[in-house]
Amino acid sequence: MSGRNSLTRTLAVAAAALLTLAGGVWPSRAQQQSGPPAQQRPAPARPDEEIDEDDVVRVETDLTNLLFTAVDRNKRFVTTLRKEDVRVLEDGVAQEITAFQRETDRPLSLAILIDTSSSQERTLPEEKSAAQRFVDAVIRPSKDEVAVLSFTGETTLEQGLTGTVARVRQAIDRVEFIPPSGYIGGGMVVGGGRGTPPISGDNQMRAGSTAIWDAVWVTTREVLQETSDKTRRAVILLSDGVDTSSRLKMQEAVDSALKTDATIYCIGIGDSFSFDGVDEGSLRKLSERTGGRAFFPRDEEDLRVAFAQIQDELRSQYLLAYSSTNKAKDGSFRKVQIEVVNPELARQNMRLTYRQGYFAQSATAAPPRRR
Repeated sequence: MSGRNSLTRTLAVAAAALLTLAGGVWPSRAQQQSGPPAQQRPAPARPDEEIDEDDVVRVETDLTNLLFTAVDRNKRFVTTLRKEDVRVLEDGVAQEITAFQRETDRPLSLAILIDTSSSQERTLPEEKSAAQRFVDAVIRPSKDEVAVLSFTGETTLEQGLTGTVARVRQAIDRVEFIPPSGYIGGGMVVGGGRGTPPISGDNQMRAGSTAIWDAVWVTTREVLQETSDKTRRAVILLSDGVDTSSRLKMQEAVDSALKTDATIYCIGIGDSFSFDGVDEGSLRKLSERTGGRAFFPRDEEDLRVAFAQIQDELRSQYLLAYSSTNKAKDGSFRKVQIEVVNPELARQNMRLTYRQGYFAQSATAAPPRRR
């Protein structure tokens, strides 16, 4: 990992600084604590890209926007819902839906986050191949942008956000398992001997470990936070879900994703021979709390199917907006529920996927992110 430049930005410590998102204005966790930094590979500069204004739904700043998907009992996406078919509740109180429409063409800002710790040593080639096919199928150079990050105990930016498919493919191809000092294979590390020398300083003990929650925090806060409010933000995490060295807790990673309005899709992969050893519970929680889904492929074909389903979901969504009846600007967390109220549709056991809440606007305003 020598020769990689630091991605870490100097984060302001002013407690009143806020980040603007589509559900309100969020207080920055970076001002409450110093988050885990990311390292960066030198990469070509990303060209400026225009976003078609006609593809964006404009709402007033006091509106809360929710993206959701609907699937029937046969796991087929439902694309015929109307505003009167659903209702939204905030902290148990029904809200008036002021905007409702299908979202099939919204620009995407995606981050592919790849675990390169020892547990992924043998399955990494299949993960990279599936990710590259996903990029080929999903990315529209004139609209979408993708970043690629890898992580063990530390997070490395392989490629910043770009709409150039070739750069993304090359970045995924560069991702590799780098054994820590003393690594002898099969996930076993002994003192001294074989393997790449550990990173110096504070990172020495983290070489070869797995810091999933730190990596999610860095990805949402240092990469996706900088994207336009008009895009659909999502993280695609490939990992076994076993965190061994994060400085942060899972809930802090979830909060960071919610404040950045980013959905997390988890693909839980263990050993390539058995695909076992996956912490399904943790990955499900991470996905469901941010409005995403978790997939647990059992072989290479299942892995390709998981990416295909994520692709379908990103293009088969609804957007609804409402103005909360709770006008308090207290920065509190508001729990959100979307329910099917059409009796005929309710009998179909339809499953709705959406983020479970948002942080309310604070009384102190802040300059908006770039648009």
